[in-house]
Amino acid sequence: MKGLELAKEFYKTYGEPMLREQFPEWQGKIAVGLVGSGSECYGFDDEISRDHDFEPGFCLFLPDESVIDRQVAFRLERAYAKLPKEFAGFARQNLNPVGGNRHGVIRLSDFYLEKVGSPDGTLSTEQWLALPSYALAEATNGEVFRDDYGVFSSIRAALCNMPEDVRRKRIAGNLLLMAQSGQYNYNRCLAHGESGAAQLAAIEFAKAAMQVIFLLNRAYMPYYKWSFRALRALPKFSELAETLEFLLTTENTGDLKETKYLVIEDIASMVIGELQEQNMTKAICGDLEKHAYSVNDSITDPDLRNRNIFSAV
Repeated sequence: MKGLELAKEFYKTYGEPMLREQFPEWQGKIAVGLVGSGSECYGFDDEISRDHDFEPGFCLFLPDESVIDRQVAFRLERAYAKLPKEFAGFARQNLNPVGGNRHGVIRLSDFYLEKVGSPDGTLSTEQWLALPSYALAEATNGEVFRDDYGVFSSIRAALCNMPEDVRRKRIAGNLLLMAQSGQYNYNRCLAHGESGAAQLAAIEFAKAAMQVIFLLNRAYMPYYKWSFRALRALPKFSELAETLEFLLTTENTGDLKETKYLVIEDIASMVIGELQEQNMTKAICGDLEKHAYSVNDSITDPDLRNRNIFSAV
């Protein structure tokens, strides 16, 4: 059983009756779900994942104290702690009194402050530019089982909707990295006899390409160890997971050198085609650098457009 399914079943079996019977006047103001850190929040958990931080549990996201005060929050914590210690063959972990738990009673403002630096999800342009994609992924992954009050879900929806100018700035910077590392420096490093540096160039190209692919899908790339699994699930370019793995796992010798460069160009061509499909570039060529600056030129906010092209990378 996957962690998300386990969390939902545990909530339906024990959590929902607990709220209905013990907290009837507040149950409609509590968001319930499984969101945040951990492979189970992405649906990526397997048997290996269960060696740490895996348990039947869910999150109870509370609005501010003017709606649900500390006394009620404390009662909720105690009630949650008294839920069965085992469910579906999995044992629950002991609650940590000094924090660090991924489940249980959580102020929604504390959750969003930890993940994105804002208690209500309102982000300035500076914050949008600086936030790593994995932080936004952790703030918006998983599943919300119930949210009658709607505050948690409204913040979540806003965070899923990255401002278009910021998206384009991130794409532009990563396109330029793709151009520099893949289309330019990979072959130059090989010409210098620097196979290790060439492989670093391939790695930098792959990392930047993945960022662009997620952004073109209007999705957030998670923490690197789950990035390929998430890539395979994207609507567009999921097939490039195998291609990018080829770049990362093969040597830079013999015929492989030419093959890898052709692969880099193929990926560049596919990305350019999608940029044109989304009307993000006016450049007509195979040079990713020119497309990077064309995407940057399409940014409507003049202050953001005139910033260094790498300012969101």
